[in-house]
Amino acid sequence: MKEVQLNHFEKTRIIGARALQLASGAPPLVEITEGTIDPVQVAYDEFEKNVIPLVVVRTH
Repeated sequence: MKEVQLNHFEKTRIIGARALQLASGAPPLVEITEGTIDPVQVAYDEFEKNVIPLVVVRTH
């Protein structure tokens, strides 16, 4: 499968959606370092490690 570069808006939307899931009680998919409680930071870490279970669908 061809890897597509995400634009700024898609990246922000994915991290925001995942942060909302984490804040609502979803289990994190990365190891949480001691003192990290910010769901946005955890979502960003998940995004950087490419483990967020969300898919971008583009319609043209």
